[in-house]
Amino acid sequence: MTDPPNVMDNAQNAPVLAIQDLTFAYDRARLSINRFSLSSRESIAVLGPSGCGKTTFMHLITGLLTPDSGSIRIHGTDITRLEEAQVDRLRGQHIGIVFQHLHLIPSIRVIDNLLLAQRLAGVPIDRAYANEILTQLGINNLSTRYPRQLSQGQAQRVAIARAVVPRPSLLIADEPTSALDDANTAEAIGLLKNLSDHNDAALIVVTHDERIRSTLNNSFDLQAMV
Repeated sequence: MTDPPNVMDNAQNAPVLAIQDLTFAYDRARLSINRFSLSSRESIAVLGPSGCGKTTFMHLITGLLTPDSGSIRIHGTDITRLEEAQVDRLRGQHIGIVFQHLHLIPSIRVIDNLLLAQRLAGVPIDRAYANEILTQLGINNLSTRYPRQLSQGQAQRVAIARAVVPRPSLLIADEPTSALDDANTAEAIGLLKNLSDHNDAALIVVTHDERIRSTLNNSFDLQAMV
């Protein structure tokens, strides 16, 4: 497998995410990544067909899975050496995830979905900042609605806002454009890039959508080895 370009070689700008000699076996296949790093305000598309290990990769870098070998460092801390509670705390503090299935909590309003995300991340509750993010996404007028009252596009923006509102330094989007046409795909990626740049965050888009390849700083093709 060809490793992605190292987007962080500046010693004054330590990587948000750095992977070294990573291996993980799953479903009779093996994921192997020699070197992968990403800095703040950098973005990369992690591409590959269904079954190539994209979800496994995402679970590894968020600490939901432990690799068979190698290191995964978030701001210099190797999460493979941490206890589960420490990984949970680091994930809450530094990683925001936009899930393919949005998982908004239907029983609470939009603004409360965002405030709950801050609470679960262990950061101070900041309603003003939550409203600022909604305003940047053009949906501040929806703050008191319930998720069932939103269109699919509006719900996706709320999911993006929920991922960003704890101020993560690493933003991960899982198949954010799988059901979108070209115009809405461009808009969704633009929103993710703008928000990650605004927060000095690194952005990873995990996708099979080849339209994303040219829209981010770099791309990385995953291939599982049998």
